[in-house]
Amino acid sequence: MTDLRQACARLLLVGFQGREVDGDVGGLVDAGVLGAILFGRNVGTAAETSLLVRQLKSRAGRPLAVAVDQEGGRVARLRGAPYTPLPPMRAIGQRADAETARKVGRLLAFELRATGFDWDFAPVLDVDSNPANPVIGDRSFGANPAEVARLGVALAEGMERGGVASCGKHFPGHGDTLQDSHLTLPVLEHGLARLEAVELVPFRAYARAALASVMTAHVRFPALGEDVAATMSRASITELLRERIGFDGVVVSDDLEMKAISDPTAAAVDAVRAGVDVLLVCHHAAVQHRVLDALVAAARKGIVTEERLREAHARIDALVGRFVRPAEDRVGELGSSEHRRMIEDLPLGPTSPAVAGWDPTARPGAPG
Repeated sequence: MTDLRQACARLLLVGFQGREVDGDVGGLVDAGVLGAILFGRNVGTAAETSLLVRQLKSRAGRPLAVAVDQEGGRVARLRGAPYTPLPPMRAIGQRADAETARKVGRLLAFELRATGFDWDFAPVLDVDSNPANPVIGDRSFGANPAEVARLGVALAEGMERGGVASCGKHFPGHGDTLQDSHLTLPVLEHGLARLEAVELVPFRAYARAALASVMTAHVRFPALGEDVAATMSRASITELLRERIGFDGVVVSDDLEMKAISDPTAAAVDAVRAGVDVLLVCHHAAVQHRVLDALVAAARKGIVTEERLREAHARIDALVGRFVRPAEDRVGELGSSEHRRMIEDLPLGPTSPAVAGWDPTARPGAPG
């Protein structure tokens, strides 16, 4: 490869502070990162957010992926008029209607595309099998693996037909944990038979549908034979997700700055070696530069092979070619008659005490 640093930078999707393209994120864009992820801290009005996306893409002067966590419910970065205040995915699960899920996916794509986003880290494919789970809960479609699979695939298909890449998360499954991986490294002790019957069902369906991307879980699964989080586990990513399940889209890590990860630089190298294609590093430029330096050093030593980089680039190129678009100013389409018709076609509303307690004005929860 002619420029090893650029080749490694292309594996990074970075977050940043504030509502403008400052020197930190601008320098990383110049270095060749794949793209940026926006959080609530970056988002102003629809017009301001659209302008920020356009500035990022203009700075790059090349296809630059801009991503967001826009699930609905408590994890939604774009809030307030003219965006639609979608309820959590549990509401769609209670409707149990794939066409409704597909329309929600189309609506999400419509609003994201109009603002300039290319990639949405949704839907959650975790099965809500543990009421004490502190991080999934109503973000899941429900407790029935087949229904999570059916509705998750429908929503993702609607989103991708609307021109935005979907991302099923969190592989191999975060639904039955008692800990939040933003704060610690959860362990799921289930054996392979249980994983096959519950956690893996939605991901198999997502893979069969040939959808765009899967996000890893910072969760340790002893049954898979490695004493590390799935993000850094070859048994999880290459052997299970790639070879046994047959997923050939982009695999993206959850944020490497979460507390479940003790050393983001070592984790980045291990994740790429395990088969992860894109690394999320969401908060600090210093950490992002250290991760990039670690990848370059590992590539120079042959720890991360040229073949592994080429494989990741091929999948990234396919996603970019299909979904990443030049900067446009289309926020005027939000709230249009077409937009209102899309909203009116969605038979959604509070259908249980849990969903009825959802507050569309609340600030979003933790990322990822």
